[in-house]
Amino acid sequence: MDIIDAEVRELIRRRGLDPWRDPGQIGTLVDEVIADYEDRSLSSSLPPVGDSRFAARAVLEQVAGFGALQRYLDDPEIEEIWVNEPGRVFVARHGRSELTTTIMTAGQIADLVELMLRTSGRRLDLSTPFVDALMPDGSRLHVVIPDTIRYYERSGLIPPAPRTVSDHRRYGETDVDRLRFIQGAQRLGLRLRDIADLLSVRDTGRCPCEPAEQLLRERITEIDRELTQLTALRADLVRMADALPSDAPPDPAPGRWCPPEMRR
Repeated sequence: MDIIDAEVRELIRRRGLDPWRDPGQIGTLVDEVIADYEDRSLSSSLPPVGDSRFAARAVLEQVAGFGALQRYLDDPEIEEIWVNEPGRVFVARHGRSELTTTIMTAGQIADLVELMLRTSGRRLDLSTPFVDALMPDGSRLHVVIPDTIRYYERSGLIPPAPRTVSDHRRYGETDVDRLRFIQGAQRLGLRLRDIADLLSVRDTGRCPCEPAEQLLRERITEIDRELTQLTALRADLVRMADALPSDAPPDPAPGRWCPPEMRR
């Protein structure tokens, strides 16, 4: 299967195809590569393909889909998919969670997340440790890098999770709900200490609506102030851009644009 996968990827590169924009051509290409491989395997030491339809689907999932998760994405009965740790992939079906038999490595998960984010135009790194992205099909993608979760634990926002035998953290549905609340509050620009205050109210079983409203109105005031500053900065940038290619743009420019030797 690895040989077929590599040959398909090489042909995609040579022909300049986009697996996301040309799914029909990719499917035809996969069929052609498998047929050619089967012919070669009859007169060489190449291992046989076996079920060509299964092989075609597996390769398509890798080169034009989301790998091991694609079959769950294609299943209309599955409402949600989540991966708490490498080797533990869960799905929700009819409102009930199930642990699947799918096993993925940390590297495969990282590659898959990178691929998914590429289609959404978002990124995930230490400066943006969590993502809530809208996918092209209308579904949502929630991703948090492990270091962020450990930071939330150290900050007291999430209680320490129990450990598995292999020393992985095991989070339950309550933890996932709490994490989504934290992420949502951070996307609104709330500080961690403010989020901790809201969580403390939430933990009592009460809705933190009143303190949340106060924090959001404070955030609105901050944004209005930032917008005023950005509007002024935009006006300065427009004036300087309109003045170019003059070497003496209006204030507040960083001196003259051209180096001294070019002005002689």
